[in-house]
Amino acid sequence: MKKPIPTCSRDLHSDWQSIVKNISSPLLFLLFTVSFPLQAQEKAKPVISILGDSYSTFEGYIPPGNEPWYFTEPVENRTDVVDVKQTWWWQLISEGGYLLGVNDSYSGATISYTGYNGEDYSPRSFITRLPRLGSPDILLIFGATNDNWAQSPLGEFIYDGVSRESLYEFRPALGKLLCEAQNRYPGTRIIFIINTELRSEIANSITEICNHYGVEYIELSCIDKLNGHPSVKGMVQIKTQILNHLRNKEL
Repeated sequence: MKKPIPTCSRDLHSDWQSIVKNISSPLLFLLFTVSFPLQAQEKAKPVISILGDSYSTFEGYIPPGNEPWYFTEPVENRTDVVDVKQTWWWQLISEGGYLLGVNDSYSGATISYTGYNGEDYSPRSFITRLPRLGSPDILLIFGATNDNWAQSPLGEFIYDGVSRESLYEFRPALGKLLCEAQNRYPGTRIIFIINTELRSEIANSITEICNHYGVEYIELSCIDKLNGHPSVKGMVQIKTQILNHLRNKEL
């Protein structure tokens, strides 16, 4: 009687078991236990989320219901930015090798609950939108421009027991924002971006509150603008200054 011919699948299974049982080479061991995780880590890119105002908006690239300032169709005498690839954040993500998490930016948004003409801007405020930013490695907060323009009340530096009424004032609201950002996003690198042409009491308040919480900040300089908003040239200038800060701190 002829002996049964072993099937290919059984031979492969047997050979695989033999290989696994007899791995003795340190190189093979490293191949199976180290190389694959390291490759995965090397491919991982930091995720950046953005909490901003009109400077960081673009039609179709922010949450539904948020008002944009930059549109795909040109608005006469408004801005020369008409392509999402011209925005500072798109260029930053692309050139810096990052991944975009969430861009929750809203035109006209204030950090405090006080908006233009004393209106209640709490629905669009930075504090209200803070929980919607995903799980970023880096959180860029770019605001206070509308607080500056709307002449929102400054208030006092309050870091504990902040009441809702106090959130209608800039300083207590910013303190609350940064404190909540650290609580909600532990391990995330939080950076506040300070616009140019802010009143000194606004700009100085930002740096003092950031220092209190140990939050990084970037003081922008020489940004080209049209109607108070970054032009194509200004967007490049913002991207360059933020990217330089990120790269310098990573060294």
